[in-house]
Amino acid sequence: MTASNFTNPATQRDYSLTGKSAITAAEIGLASAEWYHTEVPRKTMKELMQRRDGPAIRDTVVWFGILVFSGLGAAYFWGTSWRFPFLFVYGLFYASAADSRWHECGHGTAFKTRWMNEAVYQLASFMMIRNPVTWRWSHTRHHTDTIIVGRDPEIVVMRPLAVLSTVSNFFGVADFWYSSKELLQNAFGKIDEERLVFIPGMEVPKVTRAARVHLAIYAIVVTLSLYLSSWLPVVLVILPRLYGAWHQELVGLLQHGGLADNVIDHRLNTRTVYMNPISRFVYWNMNFHVEHHMFPMVPYHALPRLHQLIKHDLPAPNTSIFEAYCEMVPAILKQLRNPDYAIKRELPPTAKPYREQFHTNESLPNFAA
Repeated sequence: MTASNFTNPATQRDYSLTGKSAITAAEIGLASAEWYHTEVPRKTMKELMQRRDGPAIRDTVVWFGILVFSGLGAAYFWGTSWRFPFLFVYGLFYASAADSRWHECGHGTAFKTRWMNEAVYQLASFMMIRNPVTWRWSHTRHHTDTIIVGRDPEIVVMRPLAVLSTVSNFFGVADFWYSSKELLQNAFGKIDEERLVFIPGMEVPKVTRAARVHLAIYAIVVTLSLYLSSWLPVVLVILPRLYGAWHQELVGLLQHGGLADNVIDHRLNTRTVYMNPISRFVYWNMNFHVEHHMFPMVPYHALPRLHQLIKHDLPAPNTSIFEAYCEMVPAILKQLRNPDYAIKRELPPTAKPYREQFHTNESLPNFAA
């Protein structure tokens, strides 16, 4: 790691999308900026961006198969301790796998057929207790202004980190609470002003309709549980968002945690991590996260190939989830004392220099070894 030390006082970060940082980001050119991209031949990129139904249909059949098998197993052994191994698998593939399916189908790249993307996106949004309209536009903004303070609504690792909230999300607690609360507000026509920053006006009525549909289904599930005098329907449809969220949080923190903010080079603010086959299936290859942010229209199944083509221009990937945490956790602890601290990962000799366009001291991270 290279090191730079600056004497300017730690920057106060305002993560509100309507606050001071949002105004500053626009003023200094960080909003909707032109990002660095590794050069890839046009023909090769066209091939990589080819959408196909086959891989996603195969993976979705396997995904549903696991859910059906583990769900039936949990139901069969309900009332005994044997239900717990089935619920562990069910929760993992319900909540954590739904998060990655929500993500990729939201990009419209998982399947070639549009309605398939939309169907899985809507289902996964329901499973994650996310308003499908709000989150579609939220994620669009995330890709436009990745980890730009005051612009990106999906910054998970803020500085300093909200430790208790982050730890609780390994059990889905904070996300479950805020998502449920927001969905209920949306159903009554209330939309947070920060959401209105990135949701187009014509889409606002859809936010309310989607929330009402989701809440109606959740209500039916709760009513069924009461009618059957059994927790089973709630445990299989609503509560997986709690007990199955651990893998989503485990890998999600690694996407940008400990790295730079307010930069326009994904090699500085995004992390690629080699993972085991099970995590890669659950995560749908989003462990190749630098590659995904540079070229978000490349389908998940083509990301490994894209990685091989551009890795000469990227920082060396972390070799495992464990090794990535060994890099990230010390950095986050340092950010508790110095919010301007950030890891600057080394580039290989074959790479082009980082694109470090900092316009004021407010956007200057304190890279240190």
